[in-house]
Amino acid sequence: MVANLRVQSFAISIDGFGAGTNQDLHNPLGVGGADLMEWFFHTRVWRRMHGHEGGETGIDNSMAEQGFAGIGAWILGRNMFGPVRGPWPDESWKGWWGEEPPYHTPVFVLTHHPRASLKMAGGTEFHFVTEGIYAALQRASAAAGSGDVRLGGGVSTIRQFLDAALIDELHLAIRPVLLGSGEHLLRGIDARASGYECAKYVTGERAMHVFLRKRLTIQPTSSVHA
Repeated sequence: MVANLRVQSFAISIDGFGAGTNQDLHNPLGVGGADLMEWFFHTRVWRRMHGHEGGETGIDNSMAEQGFAGIGAWILGRNMFGPVRGPWPDESWKGWWGEEPPYHTPVFVLTHHPRASLKMAGGTEFHFVTEGIYAALQRASAAAGSGDVRLGGGVSTIRQFLDAALIDELHLAIRPVLLGSGEHLLRGIDARASGYECAKYVTGERAMHVFLRKRLTIQPTSSVHA
């Protein structure tokens, strides 16, 4: 069985940006990018990920929970792993999340620069893939077992997979904010021509949740004439 590739809970602004400008150590999502995640910060899922009690349990939380269900492996772009650019100067940077990242599965990080795999607490193991998106998907699918593969981002990584029509489901959490500039998710990509359609949308407390999926192609049946 081939694993599905899913983008879950990926936040964008109403003008289509999935990250702001000037991403760095202090602005992981770029200037203004934290506004995109306001829908997530209030959920019970988010608070439990960080060892806290409470949190909202409404539609936004339900959408976030769905994003972790049935996931056997992840793929991340290098920017999602950290702010380090170019060749790895050393192995001191181990991600944004401390000793126990929230993935608890194998995670395949796209990069141009080799690095040894990194095993973390809680079942997360980072593998660094230099051979491109197809190699990353192949390795993640093999590691996922009976689960799906979640594509975590960032924007450039999702655009590569979307342009190649490799994503089976794309869940966008559309926030009612304007960024004005940054990394645009869909600019120049004809998702409709690639076979995607809006399968459903759900209004949450702080975001509109839109699900894009590949259209099913129905093969014509052949008729047999006596």
